[in-house]
Amino acid sequence: MSGNTFGSLFTVTTFGESHGPAIGCIVDGCPPGLELSIEDIQPDLDRRRPGTSRHVTQRQEPDTVEILSGVYEGKTTGTPIALMIRNQDQRSKDYGNIVETFRPGHADFAYWHKYGIRDPRGGGRSSARLTAPVVAAAAIAKKWLFQKFGTTFNGAMTQLGEIAIPFESWAHTSENPFFAATSDAALIARLEDFMDQLRRVGDSIGARIDVVANNVPVGLGEPIYDKLDAEIAYAMMGINAVKGVEIGAGFASISQRGSEHGDEITSTGFLTNNSGGILGGISTGQEIRVSMAIKPTSSIRVPKQSIDKQGNSVMVETFGRHDPCVGIRATPIAEAMLALVLMDHVLRHRAQCGDVSVA
Repeated sequence: MSGNTFGSLFTVTTFGESHGPAIGCIVDGCPPGLELSIEDIQPDLDRRRPGTSRHVTQRQEPDTVEILSGVYEGKTTGTPIALMIRNQDQRSKDYGNIVETFRPGHADFAYWHKYGIRDPRGGGRSSARLTAPVVAAAAIAKKWLFQKFGTTFNGAMTQLGEIAIPFESWAHTSENPFFAATSDAALIARLEDFMDQLRRVGDSIGARIDVVANNVPVGLGEPIYDKLDAEIAYAMMGINAVKGVEIGAGFASISQRGSEHGDEITSTGFLTNNSGGILGGISTGQEIRVSMAIKPTSSIRVPKQSIDKQGNSVMVETFGRHDPCVGIRATPIAEAMLALVLMDHVLRHRAQCGDVSVA
């Protein structure tokens, strides 16, 4: 299966399946000399892992990462870094009823017709469980970028179904199970009630996730076909269940006039950021702002019409442990993908334009 490697200079190749013995990745291209330990990686995995609240899948995976190579005496060596996370709470019997059928909205039908074979256990390779190695790899990129430029990443859920979540402060995202940037206890209670109702009826819902990178160097991106915003959109669309991506003002720019949308520049910087920190596919040094739409989880208990491998009509009901809203755990994944894009482009920029000066 091709399509398992992300990046050009800082590359991440993932391996494994949802119910296999382990999942993991190979990170290649990391500069040598970076101090790196499990403690640098595990916190981001803990933010993403399942079973952290009643509103997400109750699969109990510790997601403990192991560093198998590429680090010597606590520092990266410049050689490939192998990261592995062992699966410890598989329950494959939950998928026995869908071996011969296809779940509506899931990858089952497409995988079967493309490869002629599929792993039905938890979705196999198409499972969102494969985002865990990506989050682990991005923790390395985040540390390097922060040390070099002070670059930071923050994300939040800004909408759950039809419920909008106003932004207050990034600090609040660690205070609730939704990664919501709000201290409004009544709003959090409303979100929890909504999720409880969904779980009772066996249905699911979508969400909107916003992610921001601050202290991004100027000049990242390679026009015309490797524009930074194009690569960010490509990365975000690679996250399971993402169906739409906006950079900056996004679709709101449809109703904006040019006099409003164009970000004016002064001697002290830009006055607005409708561009999302990217002009002509190249970073401007402003914060990079990205939003994405997450579709409702496809694995639900509500019976839906489908077919089996022979083309016969069937009704499919999915059992097992699933997120009624995959968007709840998508925030650290979105942060991770943005970090991987920026890390790769920093190295690409350094390779081509490291000696450029505009002074």
